[in-house]
Amino acid sequence: MQRMGKEPIFVIQKHHARTLHYDVRLEIRGTLKSWAVPKGPPKKLGEKRLAVLTENHPLSYAKFEGVIPEGKYGAGKVEIWDSGTIENVKADSLSKCFKDGVVEFRAKGKKLKGTYALVHFKEKNWLMIKVRTKT
Repeated sequence: MQRMGKEPIFVIQKHHARTLHYDVRLEIRGTLKSWAVPKGPPKKLGEKRLAVLTENHPLSYAKFEGVIPEGKYGAGKVEIWDSGTIENVKADSLSKCFKDGVVEFRAKGKKLKGTYALVHFKEKNWLMIKVRTKT
């Protein structure tokens, strides 16, 4: 469940599964909405990365690092690449933004800093884009 009075969190887990990818997880309505980003989060303004929506995870998963055993879904090494808090950029709730297909957030992490958008375009496919910070 979401912590009252605190900013929502994000975590990015570097996941050495069948193929290396980064799991981007944002706290929305007390759960971690999750996307697999094969090339990792974008670093440069305007850069776009494919982000494939995956299953939700409980908030407790934000602290998970370790090895998922062979034969289990997602088998492989998982390490936390970055974590921090997010601030919704739009006036609507993050939950409504997710349903509308455009989640725009300001990340406050050690590596992931600035404003990003996740834009839905087809089935489970979204784009993660580094966008200009609005002031």
